[in-house]
Amino acid sequence: MEYFKGMEEKGLIVMEGVKGGHDGMSHSAPKRFRKKQQAPLDIPNLVSDVRSGNRISLSKAITLVESSNAEHKDQAQKLLQELLPFTGNSIRIGITGVPGAGKSSFIEAFGTMLCKMGKKVAVLAIDPSSTLSGGSILGDKTRMEELVRQENAFVRPSPSAGTLGGVHKKTRETMLLCEAAGYDVILIETVGVGQSETYVRGMVDFFLLLVLTGAGDELQGMKKGIMELADGILVHKADGDNERPARKTVQEYKQILHFLQPSTPGWVSTSLAASSLEKRGLEGVWAMLMKFEETIKSTGYWTVRRHEQTRDWFHSMITDHLIDSFYRNPARKVQVRELEDAILHGRLTVTQGVNELFTENEG
Repeated sequence: MEYFKGMEEKGLIVMEGVKGGHDGMSHSAPKRFRKKQQAPLDIPNLVSDVRSGNRISLSKAITLVESSNAEHKDQAQKLLQELLPFTGNSIRIGITGVPGAGKSSFIEAFGTMLCKMGKKVAVLAIDPSSTLSGGSILGDKTRMEELVRQENAFVRPSPSAGTLGGVHKKTRETMLLCEAAGYDVILIETVGVGQSETYVRGMVDFFLLLVLTGAGDELQGMKKGIMELADGILVHKADGDNERPARKTVQEYKQILHFLQPSTPGWVSTSLAASSLEKRGLEGVWAMLMKFEETIKSTGYWTVRRHEQTRDWFHSMITDHLIDSFYRNPARKVQVRELEDAILHGRLTVTQGVNELFTENEG
């Protein structure tokens, strides 16, 4: 427990287990064991605390946004509405790469450097979810020991819960809360599964792909689609015996990027080498990001992209809401199972089953 002392103010909150018990009898539990009624949430006070940069309050706000409780959802939207005017002032960076590319190591080294430069850095580390519990498996937050000690850092792990691109459904709203709290650099780490990375691209300004040395076969095996999404490719772990091969790999990626359509209009995607272990090349990454922001804002595409992303977010939420509403009716769930059985036993085609389901409900 020595490690956790003082972590409450550094964005790492360790909650105690629920204290209580049961005497095993069938009668009602004594008063001291009864669950306390939670006090109504003071939204104006929470807004003020988040705006002041209080990390505990920011954690509470994110927990509220992530809650599936109907009352909490309403409170979360009221909170977001109050904070919305204070959002949008950060640079949003998506970081992806195959497992083992060193995403967490890079984020810790890069984020720590930015904090020492006076930047406020928020990291949304998306952990793979357990198929049994739905919770985070890796616990990246506990691995970024140096970063969580920085006064200007906030690290929040979230289980991916099987969502596309390894991104929690509430990551966008969490990002807005961090911006309202004054964080000017938002780093979003994905699981790096190599699928549906367009989901990540659709919520950030800059998309960084981490790769390893030994381009050859790896370069040929790299999905062209993912490379086309990248605004920058970072050849990571360029240290020791890998340093010289890394420089060669950088040139190989530059040649490949030259023939691909840029991910962002007006920007020429490039590649760099860096070592988080030796803290080398990190300044070059930040210089690239600053050049990107300057260039894209000057063309006007910065605002255009953000508007497009918000519009796409709106439409994707409409789809999610329609699906939730459809299955909310217990009778409809039964009907779906019955039609499913008929399809599996050859009594109906899939198209007939869908038509019957919607024709009956529309009628």
